[in-house]
Amino acid sequence: MTSLSAITDKVKAGERITGEEALFLFECRDLIAVGELAAAVNRRRNGDRVFFNVNRHINHTNICVNRCAFCAFSRTPDEQGAYLYDLEEIRNRAVEAYAQGATEIHIVGGLHPDLPFEFYLEMLRTVKGVSPYLHVKAFTAVEIDYLARIAGLSLAETLRELKGAGLGSLPGGGAEILGEAVRQKLCPEKISGERWLAVMEEVHRAGLKSNATMLFGHIESYADRIDHMRRLRELQDRTGGFQVFIPLAFQKENNPLGHLKRPGPGGVDALKTLAVARIYLDNFANIKAYWVMLGVKIAQTALAFGVNDLDGTVVEERIGHDAGAASPQTMGRDEITSLIRKAGRVPVERDTLYNELRVY
Repeated sequence: MTSLSAITDKVKAGERITGEEALFLFECRDLIAVGELAAAVNRRRNGDRVFFNVNRHINHTNICVNRCAFCAFSRTPDEQGAYLYDLEEIRNRAVEAYAQGATEIHIVGGLHPDLPFEFYLEMLRTVKGVSPYLHVKAFTAVEIDYLARIAGLSLAETLRELKGAGLGSLPGGGAEILGEAVRQKLCPEKISGERWLAVMEEVHRAGLKSNATMLFGHIESYADRIDHMRRLRELQDRTGGFQVFIPLAFQKENNPLGHLKRPGPGGVDALKTLAVARIYLDNFANIKAYWVMLGVKIAQTALAFGVNDLDGTVVEERIGHDAGAASPQTMGRDEITSLIRKAGRVPVERDTLYNELRVY
């Protein structure tokens, strides 16, 4: 029979837990015990060090051919609030970010119906033209699939072109919930979970690292979350290309899912999800508390629940905030290091590929 003590013994022996054991942890009422186990796993792997980076988000357009049920960001071209940054606007944001000490530009946006593939190549070249030291983390697996289609190229050819123009790595968005039953309700127009995984496998084969996300706190069950993480763990076993797992808390404002009786996860659910992820995803080096969607206080508390990454300074984030995220738009380096220190941890500034730049 599964018990917390049996799972604890297994984890301390360095053994991989099963999906059934992960479900037991999700259903366990002793949040602190689950958190302590996750913290022990994290301490064994990362000590007391917590990563962050100085980055800038650029959401270049909200015009999108898809209308996902959880999304408050997307617009049709003629809808009020629709926008598209031109290359000069993108360059100006990159210049500003570089002047502020950013090492990463994070670019994601809608699947624009009219932009040619060349625009995306020029966007990458524009940002790299500001400084070769700016790492461009851009385009979700969903965007990569779309770019391959509009370019008429294979995934491998598309990635080769993007790398040549300056693409350095990929964010982890578009995963949502990978299981098809939930995915069909959340985002039926979006590529399937299997396709998302196939694109990421090709990304890793091309020598690019990526992140992995999971949108939680909407219509999915604990079993759906575990199934999602299982698929990520299996791909990571094969490629080793994922750098970090990022559970994204569902935001309930301005989207069709906002009327649900379960409108987003509470703090306990968020902390338990992060803790279970740390224990179950034994082949992921890093678990991130994305403060933009979790809120600053829950993200800080998560440092006692197995988390070792707080994302970065961000500066301008539109996707989560359009859906009602109450967090600030940006946090300075001093704020982030102070948050980490007050949690009894050691702040470590990193670059996108987790090279250490400075220990505070």
